[in-house]
Amino acid sequence: AQTHWTIENQLHWVLDVALCEDASRSRMDNAPQNLAILRKIALNTLRLHPDKGSIKTKIKRAGWDDAFLASLLSHMR
Repeated sequence: AQTHWTIENQLHWVLDVALCEDASRSRMDNAPQNLAILRKIALNTLRLHPDKGSIKTKIKRAGWDDAFLASLLSHMR
């Protein structure tokens, strides 16, 4: 049971730190749930990409380098 909570806490920590989930101000209708799903898709895409580096580094690199962003998107399944 404790390993379940460890995994659960790590997921939320990464979502908050790397994708600033707690700073989201969306509160209306289905927006919070929809954005949470998009953040999880983005996180999984970043994790599955074969390049080394942290999630935060990959996010910055995708913002700077269109070729890297295209590479990230092409690795989606």
